[in-house]
Amino acid sequence: MTGTTGKLYGVGLGPGDPELMTVAAVKAIASADVIAYHCARHGRSIARSIAAEHIRADQIEERLMYPLTVETTDHPGGYRGALDDFYAEAAATLAAHLDAGRTVAVLAEGDPLFYGSYQHMHKRLADRYETVVIPGVTSVSAAAARLGEPLCEDKETLTIIPGTLPEDELTARIAAADSAVVMKMGRTFPKVRAALESSGRLDDARYVERAFMDGERTGRIADIDPASVPYFSVAVLPSRIDDEPAADPRHGEVVVVGTGPAGAPWLTPESRGALANADDLVGYTTYLDRVPERPGQRRHGSDNKVESERAEFALDLARRGRRVAVVSGGDPGVFAMATAVLEVACEERYSAIPVRVLPGVTAANAAAAKAGAPLGHDYATISLSDRLKPWEVIAERLHAAAAADLVVALYNPGSRSRTWQVAKARELFLEHRAPDTPVVLARDVGGPQESVRVVHLADLDPEVVDMRTLLIVGSSQTQAVVRGDGGTVAWTPRRYPEAPASS
Repeated sequence: MTGTTGKLYGVGLGPGDPELMTVAAVKAIASADVIAYHCARHGRSIARSIAAEHIRADQIEERLMYPLTVETTDHPGGYRGALDDFYAEAAATLAAHLDAGRTVAVLAEGDPLFYGSYQHMHKRLADRYETVVIPGVTSVSAAAARLGEPLCEDKETLTIIPGTLPEDELTARIAAADSAVVMKMGRTFPKVRAALESSGRLDDARYVERAFMDGERTGRIADIDPASVPYFSVAVLPSRIDDEPAADPRHGEVVVVGTGPAGAPWLTPESRGALANADDLVGYTTYLDRVPERPGQRRHGSDNKVESERAEFALDLARRGRRVAVVSGGDPGVFAMATAVLEVACEERYSAIPVRVLPGVTAANAAAAKAGAPLGHDYATISLSDRLKPWEVIAERLHAAAAADLVVALYNPGSRSRTWQVAKARELFLEHRAPDTPVVLARDVGGPQESVRVVHLADLDPEVVDMRTLLIVGSSQTQAVVRGDGGTVAWTPRRYPEAPASS
């Protein structure tokens, strides 16, 4: 030996068919002094079987044998501790060859850095030795090829999900995905199937087992016997572009979706899924613009003052078998579209149409989080808009909330041309609150012109308040503190002072 260290190769072999190995992979195997591969206790290795015709008798073979798979262990660190020890020992074995100047090729099914055992060797050795990683065809690409269906197109995203996640997490991630592949099934298959069904994606899901290997099988997930599913199988949700389902009155529904205060970053996974699954989107144009366009999906925008007409239109579409998402800002049940939809949906002609309401981040919660925690104790939400209720009712409720010492979130406070409501509300609050009571002015939260300030109640200027502003008026206990970074944080203690004992 020359005294110089050897080179480490992580060799991707593809999904199983030796003909899908790359030329680079074959060359790396041919040039190696040592061929290493992981295997279970039985000693057999799928990786070695793929590369078998390229392995010479004069090459050193290192079987990196797992001490266990899913069996129990008496290792003090449990299953993870036993594996960590195994990877450390395996890396030490390879390091001894590399230190002796030998070239080592570690074989890996699929791609070496995609859910592969090689990556554990890479993390332990790549910073000490010259390393080359040769990519391979992944099981994801192999499965799509065997199904003959595109995975992603245009602006779609692909989500890779391990089936070992908890069922509720699987459901959330599947619901939010455009296209998806669920790996590591086997004994996890029942919960993967349940998650697909819960997220409304079971009919779309395809099954691929041992792609490009002996025993290959494909089909619909819904038709697969759970007892027959091996570890080397995946669930695939392929691209839905150009997949225009026939309208079926049995499948029509309306889902009212809250997008939060400013769109994508504020969406829940459930809401993402509902928007992705919809055939039609119905809503105020400003809110529709927050939702990414999807080929084949119809969008129906309208003015902000036609809630009942919008609800009726959505229900008519659903009655014809369309899956309709009514898009609302914030939370659809807080001064938004859920009430309008349910009011119309309770009419006899629409009573059989399924209607769901999905929550969103409310404007009050978003503003409060940006300011600190002003809603940390009891609070009320009141709309200052007198378009749908008389001002006398609003004033009565403001008096009651202020007298009860509640923190109050004020929605729809005014506009450039309508400031008297804010001025009147300030006047009413000052009858019950100290002039230095903290007031949060939160404008365009989550948007490009976001502005969050804390002022004293007496200094609240109605001229700076518009329809994109939400106000939070503190209680007698609300604090506003300037911290070390110069920012002001507002918060309301959870503990309220006890009333003085009567004499």
